[in-house]
Amino acid sequence: MRGSMMESRVKTVLVVEDSPSQAITIQLFLEQSGFKVLWAPDGSVGVLMADEYLPDVIVMDVEMPVMDGFEACKAIKENPRTAGIPIVMLTVRSEADCLIKGMELGIDDFIPKDPFSTMVLMGTLSQLGLFDQGQEARGADEKA
Repeated sequence: MRGSMMESRVKTVLVVEDSPSQAITIQLFLEQSGFKVLWAPDGSVGVLMADEYLPDVIVMDVEMPVMDGFEACKAIKENPRTAGIPIVMLTVRSEADCLIKGMELGIDDFIPKDPFSTMVLMGTLSQLGLFDQGQEARGADEKA
């Protein structure tokens, strides 16, 4: 019984997004799928929160004030405590140099900001192994 309790630990997602409305949309979608969600309004706060809370994954916007997503990713990947946390970037940018820069920094996936981005995000989180058994089904049931 204890083993199954540990396996079903609620996974934490840190959302780093300067737009409160977009952050809330992502947060509600993730919470409905069984995730605990933390929110940082810019890259600088995101770096601090990543180190403090050690989330299971970070979903981050690219273009933000104070510190953009690339700078934040670099800082997170250079910190031994946070270097192993997967990072998924949400962006309206699709230029090759943007994608290459992200890959060089260790970003795990890029998701375009569009009406389907939450569905793509769930697929990415599934590929990263962040769903417990039954969690994917629960999220799918709630969307149906």
